[in-house]
Amino acid sequence: MAKITTAVLKEMKTRQEKIAMLTGYDYSMAGMIDQAGIDMILVGDSLGNVMLGYSTTLPVTMDDMVHHTRAVSRAAQNAMVVADMPFLSYHIAIPEAVRNAGRLIQEGGAHAVKIEGGVERVDTIKAILDAQIPVQGHIGLTPQSVNQFGGFKVQGKDLETAQKLIEDAKALDEAGVFSMVMECVPSELARRITAEVSCPTIGIGAGPYCDGQVLVINDMLGMFHGHIPKFVKKFANLQPLITEALKQYKEEVMAGTFPAPEHCFTIKDEVLEKLY
Repeated sequence: MAKITTAVLKEMKTRQEKIAMLTGYDYSMAGMIDQAGIDMILVGDSLGNVMLGYSTTLPVTMDDMVHHTRAVSRAAQNAMVVADMPFLSYHIAIPEAVRNAGRLIQEGGAHAVKIEGGVERVDTIKAILDAQIPVQGHIGLTPQSVNQFGGFKVQGKDLETAQKLIEDAKALDEAGVFSMVMECVPSELARRITAEVSCPTIGIGAGPYCDGQVLVINDMLGMFHGHIPKFVKKFANLQPLITEALKQYKEEVMAGTFPAPEHCFTIKDEVLEKLY
C-alpha cells in the first residue's frame, strides 16, 4: 500500500474513490488500523471522552494531544496521521496557533492538524498553512463549541444554518485545507457541499455522499460504554468479549489454574539442588 499524502487524497476524490478514516489514540490500535489499510488516522480530541473519561473534549490539553499523537505516529507506516488542535490551542492568537500546530508535527510526528470552525478560522488556517503545515477543516457539529450550541445537535437543518455551512465550506476550501470533516449534517446538504468544494469531504453523521467517512474507533468496535451517537454502526461488539475474558482470567487466577505449566519457565534440577 502506498503512503497516503494530501496529493493522494486529492486524487482519490477525482477518481471518486472513497476515503476511510478512523480515530486512533495509542500505538497498538494505530498499528492495527494501519495494517487494515485505513487511509487516515485521526488522533482526535475525542480521546478526552474515550481514553481520559471526560464528558466533553474541552479539558484536553496540547500535552495530551502531543503524547497520544507521538504514540500513533510510531505505528503508522502508510496511513496519514492527522492530529486535532484542542480547545484554546488556536483561539487566542494566531502566532500561538502556529506554534501549537508545529508541536503536533515536530513533537507528535503528525502529518497534518485539524481545526474546528468555518469562516472565522480562515486567517488562522492560512497562517498555519504558511508554516508548511497541512490543515484539515471541521464544520457542522464542532464538539469544542458544545456549550455554544447548547448540546450535541444536528447542524444545518434550517435555511440560515444550512447557508452558513455552505459558506464555511467554501471559505475553508478557498483557504487551502486539504480536506474537511462534516459532522452531524443532513445528507443532502453534505452532498451539495461535497460537489461544490475541490477538497475531499469526510463525513461523520453526514450521510453517504461525502468523499470519505470517519468514526471513533472505540464506538465502531463496541468498546465504549458511554453514549453512542445515532450515526454509529458497530462493526464489532468487543466489550462483552473483553469483559468475559477478564472474568475468566480472574477465575483462573483464583483457582490457581493460571499460569499453567506451559506458561512457566523451568530450571534444571541440578541447579535447584545446588541452591540448598
